[in-house]
Amino acid sequence: MTKLKQSLNILGALALWLGALSLGVAQDAYPNRPISVVVPFPPGGVADIVARPVARAMGQFLNQTLVIENKAGAGGGIGMAQVARAEPNGYHVLFALSSVVVIPEADKVLNRAPMYQLSQLKPIARFAADPTVLVVKAESPWKTYAEFIAYVKANPAKVSFGSSGNYGSMHIPIEQLTVATNTKMLHVPYTGAGPAVAALLGGQIEVLSTGPASVVQQIQAGRLRALAHWGPGTLAALPEVPSLTALGVPIVYAQWAGLFVPAEVPEPIVQKLREAAHFAANDAATQKALIAAGTVMQYQDAKEFSAYVQVDAEAMKALVQKIGKLE
Repeated sequence: MTKLKQSLNILGALALWLGALSLGVAQDAYPNRPISVVVPFPPGGVADIVARPVARAMGQFLNQTLVIENKAGAGGGIGMAQVARAEPNGYHVLFALSSVVVIPEADKVLNRAPMYQLSQLKPIARFAADPTVLVVKAESPWKTYAEFIAYVKANPAKVSFGSSGNYGSMHIPIEQLTVATNTKMLHVPYTGAGPAVAALLGGQIEVLSTGPASVVQQIQAGRLRALAHWGPGTLAALPEVPSLTALGVPIVYAQWAGLFVPAEVPEPIVQKLREAAHFAANDAATQKALIAAGTVMQYQDAKEFSAYVQVDAEAMKALVQKIGKLE
């Protein structure tokens, strides 16, 4: 019995060693197949616009294809939850906007089952962080923010605004504005910035707040007009547009875009993705693509980005609780 037990112990130890060795080999070989990059919004929005050149550059570094998969719905929550619950093998990554920190808190406010928890996702890198911009059609009667907000105050719930979904990164800044100015507007949610901008251009809605990358080309082409932005100072892409703070409304909001993986992804794989993200952030073609889209590279590595996410999550928690339940 003793010899049999010893043999079984040896076999068990060997199996554990071989398993660990196989895992190590798999991680060393990572990635040996295409990586799915879930963008939880339709094409045409900030997340999609930033993700595509970044994915191209990361794929170049990793010598593997990164495939963009647009999974829209629930203000981005469907795609975010998909990655949060995905197998932690490095082949399912998320390119999210700042709404990723808002949705779990919104679930609590709405007393609904959580789509995911922020702790289920691990930050890898941030690539962009722009204040949103308040835009209307060029034919709109409002030439300035002052004219716009005067009309909104005189006509409660009459002006319609579009968003990427309830509590999304296009919804929250407008709610910030209505709270700060004691006004009310009519919310019309879409699945992402692309459809919302199309609705604005088509006259289905009257105003929206979104990242510069979603609208700067339309502004430059004379189809849209920017009235204000949510930044603390001058906006590089639109230097002539005043901040709300400068206009006497002390609110700020940043629509940032970054890469996440499931929280349990092994550290060697996380490190490879960090290296690829660093390469993409310093890639001239990627930087040029972001500038052409109306933004600039604002890179943070995993440690700095993780801290940034936690601070933003706390700020958004307080804001969502202040705004309360939205229908």
